[in-house]
Amino acid sequence: MDDQQRLAAYVEVWKQAVDDLVALLGSLPEEEWSTPTDLPGWDVRAVASHTAHLESRLAGAPEETADVGEPPHVTGLMGLYTEIGVLNRRERSGAEIVAEIRAAADARYAALLADPPTDATELPPVIFGGVPWTWETLLRNRPLDVWMHEQDVRRAVGRPGGLDSAAARHTADYLAEGLGYVLVKKVGAAPHTVVVLEVEGSEPVAFTVTPGGRGEPLPVVDREPTVTLRMDRESFVCLAGGRRAAPGRVEIAGDAELGQRIVDSLATTP
Repeated sequence: MDDQQRLAAYVEVWKQAVDDLVALLGSLPEEEWSTPTDLPGWDVRAVASHTAHLESRLAGAPEETADVGEPPHVTGLMGLYTEIGVLNRRERSGAEIVAEIRAAADARYAALLADPPTDATELPPVIFGGVPWTWETLLRNRPLDVWMHEQDVRRAVGRPGGLDSAAARHTADYLAEGLGYVLVKKVGAAPHTVVVLEVEGSEPVAFTVTPGGRGEPLPVVDREPTVTLRMDRESFVCLAGGRRAAPGRVEIAGDAELGQRIVDSLATTP
């Protein structure tokens, strides 16, 4: 698959993720928009507002400004940036926010179909918050962000679902690539450690720590793994996404102590 085909595939997964999120939000009564989510300081309205902010910016809307102050739940400059969209939409109805997401995504989808990116290493003409992302990074991250927020809303309002969609598979597989980082940077696993991750609905992945201290994927596991982790998709994305404790069963085979430290350190995205 060449760059243009791969990027086009990301676009389709993102658009379906947006459509699923819009359908969910559109089904909620107004009183459920104030339900707290797993994200500190954010209710359902904040999650939807954040999505509306980023999608509108990517569709060509000018950068927004707001005096967000220093909210206690915010860490880092990107956190302050995302609060701008939340603050600016605090007085809008759920229906207005849904309409904004839908209009922005439809406009951006049409633009991406009319003039599709062909070079994954190029910088997009429009980006949010000045992040130096390439087309590859931007288009690969948008389905993850949108789908994770769909799940944030679903858990908040008690409407489970959406765990078998293309965006769900994309997100779980994408997050699994962070296992090497977790092993080296967060857990400090010893060289030659081999960890196999089996997430329901995805192909197993394996990573090792090289003698030079790098986490690398293993296409073939030719020896007994140090640790094997098995879990359902929802548990994995909750852990890797830094949301909450695994709602399902997590099995650890092999070195139980190391395995637990890995599970406790799986979060690679806020």
